[in-house]
Amino acid sequence: MLRLFLCLVGLILALRIQSTAAESDYQESLNLQPLPLGALLASFDFRSNESVTSFEKQNFRFFPRSLGQILQHSNTKELHLRFSTGRWNADTWGARPWQGKKEGGTGVELWAWINAGDDEESFHKWTTLTQSLSGLFCASLNFVDSTRTTRPVRSFSPEGHHDVSKDHLRLLHGVLPGEVVCTENLTPFLKLLPCKGKAGIASLLDGHKVFDASWQSMSIDVHPVCPAGADECHIEISQTIDMVLDIERAKRPRDNPIPRPIPADQLNCDESKPYHAHDTCYPKESTEEIGWSIEEVFGRKIPGACPLIDEEWKPLCLHVPHERKVYVPFGAFEVKNPPSQSTEYRCYHFRPEEVFNLEVIPQKLNTQPNLPHEPLRAERTIVGHGAANGGIRTILTNPSPIEPVQLVYFENLPWFMRPFIHTLKADITSSSPSSPPNTYTTSNWQVIKEMYYVPAIDRQRGTQLELLLSIPASSTVTLTYDFEKAILRYTEYPPDANRGFNVAPAVIKVLNQTSTITTDRSISDPAVASIGLREGNRDGNVYIRTTSLLLTLPTPDFSMPYNVIILTSTVMALAFGSIFNLLVRRFVGADEAPGYDWRAFRDRVGGRLVRIRDRFRRRKAEKVD
Repeated sequence: MLRLFLCLVGLILALRIQSTAAESDYQESLNLQPLPLGALLASFDFRSNESVTSFEKQNFRFFPRSLGQILQHSNTKELHLRFSTGRWNADTWGARPWQGKKEGGTGVELWAWINAGDDEESFHKWTTLTQSLSGLFCASLNFVDSTRTTRPVRSFSPEGHHDVSKDHLRLLHGVLPGEVVCTENLTPFLKLLPCKGKAGIASLLDGHKVFDASWQSMSIDVHPVCPAGADECHIEISQTIDMVLDIERAKRPRDNPIPRPIPADQLNCDESKPYHAHDTCYPKESTEEIGWSIEEVFGRKIPGACPLIDEEWKPLCLHVPHERKVYVPFGAFEVKNPPSQSTEYRCYHFRPEEVFNLEVIPQKLNTQPNLPHEPLRAERTIVGHGAANGGIRTILTNPSPIEPVQLVYFENLPWFMRPFIHTLKADITSSSPSSPPNTYTTSNWQVIKEMYYVPAIDRQRGTQLELLLSIPASSTVTLTYDFEKAILRYTEYPPDANRGFNVAPAVIKVLNQTSTITTDRSISDPAVASIGLREGNRDGNVYIRTTSLLLTLPTPDFSMPYNVIILTSTVMALAFGSIFNLLVRRFVGADEAPGYDWRAFRDRVGGRLVRIRDRFRRRKAEKVD
């Protein structure tokens, strides 16, 4: 009996130790930051890991089994998947969250490092990966074929720790700029989480709110991590959702989302205007920050912290000045960072059984938060006119008055865009308003340092262009080149051919943007890591993606084949009928045709009339009898 009791105690202690170790393998955090013009940046971050030994044996705890088996079957060592909609307004919102590393181009973007011996084997495994992810996330990733697949050289670097002596990693990149991201992509995303969106901050991810945002990005990153001093490496998966919500629009009730005019007695009018009257109102500019709460913005409260996270972990952080008044329910624990730091924030800890809501009241602030700015501004458009030729113009501006900027510019063009590389030009102009316009020449500043170009092959491979550029301080570089539009086959046009064809955004990697902010996720404060990734990251690189383009190609009149078919069928019917009559009928002269015997015709008709008369007489006689 004593031995059985000791075994039970040992089993309970072992389970307790295992659960304690498991709790540290999953973390989640939500960072809320008000932005100018009544916007709110919400960054959801979910991270879990699994040891390499457990991963290889498919002994999954927090790592999603469905995704893990796909990675093992395709021999993928590192994966990065992006779902993005909208456009980030850098002029108003400042720098991108996570320095653009968690952001993809419009639509769906995927790149991965696959362990393969040669290019043919890697593409075969890449096809397996894209088709499997297509079914898992309800996306059209199975359309990422050889024409949409490239192999970048300098644009992407692996984030994980890989054994170069054993692994022969090959990078493949694909993008679908026309993919529409919607709720059917969010549902599989939530199913990969340990709490399945039923508890913790994941319960706030409602499709009506996520896809009503002005800008939204979902990302999934899987890579191996080998911490210093650890006995074994582990596979880490990071799932993030970043979105910018309009506070006033998000606060509208779901049952009445239509905006309606404000009642006259609630208008705040500027009575100092000379045209102010009882029927004329000029809105008075509000000097107060907009008030909001989690329940108003997301439509629900947090039902409690996810029970799988560490007990000391603070899952929610608010990035507002310390003077801002914030109300939280009783029992929540608030921690503020020292006010001497450049960024002020506060984090909250609440228990799994406590319903949490955060309310920020309207308030006039004495200090405004200083948002970080992007190190580069990019704009990309299609120029030219006509159905045969066109051009691409990319404007890159370095706002720094002191430091030059080095960057890698990557483009993936479809095969029906045939660029002429000999027309590639880089013009530099000064963008500083204080100095007179100055035009640099290639003799005193070399803009294009290196170039990697892979030409397209019709219906087999797209065009890949990578440029290593250097932009001087307070200058603007304009890249231009011409291209030719190919004529597609009739069956290669989509149903909405007159709308145009989507061209993938350009990927810009700004090099060596260092920062002193740490990004170590082992820190117990999630705000340090998240806001640090907004101001600087581990390798010092910043990623910027331009907007996607819409290319118009020579489009035939799709009604003409129908008209041709009808006309051809009519001509064939007439011709066939005439030829058939000529072949089958026998033509003779009128004198050769036998004459018609009218007497025989008369006798035949008379005989029939007699038979009809006799039939009626017989019926009448039968009735009389």
